[in-house]
Amino acid sequence: MSDTEHNAEDGNDSGQINPDVLQNITVTLSIEVGRAMIKIRDLMRLSQGSVVELDRIAGEPLDLLVNNTVVAQGEIVLVNERYGIRLTRVAPASERMKNL
Repeated sequence: MSDTEHNAEDGNDSGQINPDVLQNITVTLSIEVGRAMIKIRDLMRLSQGSVVELDRIAGEPLDLLVNNTVVAQGEIVLVNERYGIRLTRVAPASERMKNL
């Protein structure tokens, strides 16, 4: 089967990816509480009990990242003794797809 025939079968003759196929791809979600930049000498001095100050203010929304791209923000919640995130801002679907 040629590429042209394959694209016609998929209804994809414009060279774009079929969104139905993308919906079954597994991605990694992570939550970023904050970041810090420190010198290597300070990194080497870290020990149990050390405190590293992050760039976020307490109560500020956390970032929800998909494959290292921010797609939403939210706040930490507890769900059955596990951490979760309640989303307070979500990027539009078109923007999320473009960044993945």
